Amino acid sequence: MPVLTRLIPSPLVVDVRPGALDDLASVLADQRISDSGKLAVAISDGSGARLRRRLEPSLPGADWFEVGGGTIDDAVRLADGMKSGRYDAVVGLGGGKVIDCAKFAAARVGLPMVAVATNLSHDGICSPVSILDNDAGRGSYGVPTPIALVVDLAVIREAPIRYVRSGVGDAVSNISAVADWELSHRVNGEKVDGLAAALARQAGEAVLRHPGGCGDDGFLTVLTEGLVLSGIAMTIAGHTRPSSGACHEISHALDLLYPGRAASHGEQVGIGAAFATYLRGDREGSLLMADTLRRHGLPVVAREIGFGDDEFARAVEFAPQTRPGRYTILEHLDLPPARVKEAYAEYVAAVGG
Repeated sequence: MPVLTRLIPSPLVVDVRPGALDDLASVLADQRISDSGKLAVAISDGSGARLRRRLEPSLPGADWFEVGGGTIDDAVRLADGMKSGRYDAVVGLGGGKVIDCAKFAAARVGLPMVAVATNLSHDGICSPVSILDNDAGRGSYGVPTPIALVVDLAVIREAPIRYVRSGVGDAVSNISAVADWELSHRVNGEKVDGLAAALARQAGEAVLRHPGGCGDDGFLTVLTEGLVLSGIAMTIAGHTRPSSGACHEISHALDLLYPGRAASHGEQVGIGAAFATYLRGDREGSLLMADTLRRHGLPVVAREIGFGDDEFARAVEFAPQTRPGRYTILEHLDLPPARVKEAYAEYVAAVGG
């Protein structure tokens, strides 16, 4: 019988440990990503600029490019600036906006991209998607998966703890997203990639059930690995379904309906996931999710991120419009406005909000 298999694009290097940043040059050389050391390094004016002084002696062949923000124009400018150099790879050093710009720019100029994350706010550190602001709001752009990921846990601990908490919410929301995907399969026959679903779900479960806290290396390692697996799951599936369901629809609705008031992505999708799990009838799972979020210092009800109950209910009603064609528990139940408010009130009472 023939042996059938598939090749999965994934990073050559995943280096997660304290002090990993000090070995960046040798890791890239050892893996033949950049034998010459000729790199284009994208940084922000925040954490990236501070780390530049530390890294410049070990990266003498690098050119440094400051990224102004997280817009499509910023990413295009970065790509244009790199065209004149003969680089081996692009390094995105910083938070999500810098990494997303670097991923897009690397794809535009045809270079491999190395993600050096200075915070763990979401699963974009290793995903095949760049989220960039544009004239119409915010867009998702398909890009190759980073060829390497380096996370120095000492650097992560120096960042504000809210970034780690946001990453917790994003990882845990995978559990709800996969449940929505499987619901769509049962109702509509949507194809579910079992490997992608398994990776995404187990990434969320590992973070959900880990006993450590946001300052522990053990927990930070599991969180980083969970975010990496989420990105790989999306690469396998060819879309964001493994990590984006009703939880993300609700978050997108909050962003669109209340611009300028949104909380962090992870905080919003965490609440969205716990509420969607409650709507799905999994009361025990919803309470476990809420308890875990609360233990890590994340909000579990809308009031804790500055939204009234009616505002959150309106976002839930609007949420399906943010992803036309995506089927989640929200589309399945199709609750009228009055019932949405009732269901949310029941959820708040259940989680002790």
